Amino acid sequence: MTEYNTLTLEKAEGIATLTINRPKMLNALSQEVLEEVSVALDEVEKDGAIRVLIVTGSGTKAFVAGADIKEMKEKNAVEGTIFSSLGNAVFSKLEQLRQPTIAAVNGFALGGGCELALACDIRIGAENAKFGQPEVGLGIIPGFGGTQRLPRLVGTGKAKELIYTGANVAAAEAYRIGLLNKVVAVEDLLEETKAMAEKIIKNSPLGVEGSKKSINQGMQMSIQQGLALESEVFGALFATEDQKEGMTAFVEKRNAQFENK
Repeated sequence: MTEYNTLTLEKAEGIATLTINRPKMLNALSQEVLEEVSVALDEVEKDGAIRVLIVTGSGTKAFVAGADIKEMKEKNAVEGTIFSSLGNAVFSKLEQLRQPTIAAVNGFALGGGCELALACDIRIGAENAKFGQPEVGLGIIPGFGGTQRLPRLVGTGKAKELIYTGANVAAAEAYRIGLLNKVVAVEDLLEETKAMAEKIIKNSPLGVEGSKKSINQGMQMSIQQGLALESEVFGALFATEDQKEGMTAFVEKRNAQFENK
């Protein structure tokens, strides 16, 4: 397994946990962090034993407090574009990962941290979680997908309000507007996140992956194109052993034993 400077990647019982590990910097996203996240995602993608990826930050103060401002502040226009393109490429890789992903959000998820959470399939927040896109206060805009994923998740009007004002929202409000799937006690965050991962793991991995593909790709299509994609993925799964096992187990009133085939 690869050794990392700015993050940890742990694997156990079908679950990988990627932790941004720069607590003194509130887990801020530097170029090195982004590059290492990209490598870690490749490692997870290729690991057939991994069924769910959890993304979190070290400590309880911050999930990720944003991009590394000290590293960014001297960049010129070309360098700024390159940095944004790097962040967008990495977060798109996370969004398109074969396995489902869950963000376990502890503390501040601001700027790039909010955008990291947005790139995950599901977001569970501790009661101390705070979300925001404060970039306009720095003279820039969200550059790692915030202007695109946030409106798709919470609606255009609410996303514009959050981005234009740069205001933070607490966990309860994030849940109300659909930014969080669930809010839990700080001390229960990882346990609750792993419990959701275990629920996912009980199901057919090919069914879950097919569902993710249909949702993610279909959201970029017309409804007619999306329905055609759904039928294509639906039909293809009837050629798998997992489909035969799942339906046979249902008829025989027993738990299915899926083998990802």
